[in-house]
Amino acid sequence: MSIMKDPNHSPHSGGMLLGFIGVAIFSQTLPFTRMAVAELDATFVALGRAVIAAALALALLAMRGALASGRRPRGGQWLRLAVTALGVVVGFPVFSSLAMREVPSGHGAIVIGLLPLATAVFAAWFGNERPSLGFWLSALAGSALVVAFALWQGAGGLQHADWYLFLAVVLGALGYAEGGKLSRELGGLETISWALVVSLPVLAPVVAWLGLEHAASIAAASPRAWLGMAYVSVFSMFIGFLFWYAGLAKGGVARVGQIQLLQPFLTLAGGALILAEPLDAATVAFAVAVIAVVALGRRAAVRNTAPAMPLASAAEEAPPILPGRLH
Repeated sequence: MSIMKDPNHSPHSGGMLLGFIGVAIFSQTLPFTRMAVAELDATFVALGRAVIAAALALALLAMRGALASGRRPRGGQWLRLAVTALGVVVGFPVFSSLAMREVPSGHGAIVIGLLPLATAVFAAWFGNERPSLGFWLSALAGSALVVAFALWQGAGGLQHADWYLFLAVVLGALGYAEGGKLSRELGGLETISWALVVSLPVLAPVVAWLGLEHAASIAAASPRAWLGMAYVSVFSMFIGFLFWYAGLAKGGVARVGQIQLLQPFLTLAGGALILAEPLDAATVAFAVAVIAVVALGRRAAVRNTAPAMPLASAAEEAPPILPGRLH
């Protein structure tokens, strides 16, 4: 089977690099979430991290002058930001946190490995990207490898937590796809920042109530639990998205989304270091196979029917901003 090269695809690979950095940050979300929910209420962790990240987003938007009336989102963009927030600010964190109370991070990583295929499905459904047959075959092959790995590990039988993880996948894919589209108009940094800000008026009172409801466990939580909370709040919920949405805007939702196939194996590596979960040669072999599939998916043609933001703007979204302006 020959895989066509997309004649409209930019020779610059910056979108793939930005996406990989975002995925590397996201890959440690489950281990650190498991650290946090071992002592803190899962819903408090999921929504509290969004409130903390929203405060960072407000500060960043203010420093960039994006709160001025002329630079705020307009019209239907507010509704699209709400959809993005439903997926990546509320849905994915809540259901993945609930799952981490019951299963190891490695198990969660396997199920969430289906996220790239779900993201590509939403991208095609929304009508802005039309992946080729070669792309779909690559996506299905990568997802099949992830499922095969799960079966080999004995995770084929559905547990209660698996239903939470499947819901996290669906909602996360919805948020990724809609946020990726919106980042073409607002920019990657602004997209996640405004999505967090939109959710703040709803989530802040809920988190305050949860804080009072679970005051005893919050007061007794160890530094290890708070380290987990800090990571998922600052990195998973904010910094990772700065890179991720910039990558989606530059390289396309479906193509860059394929990098997520690497996420389960990065998560397994992190789980081995952070939570002492096992990592063996067979896992490395699966990782190599998935990397090969991702390389094929990257080369497959993806016809984009939506106007993209200028490449220069997208490229500026993450690396120049993060080192200086978040300190």
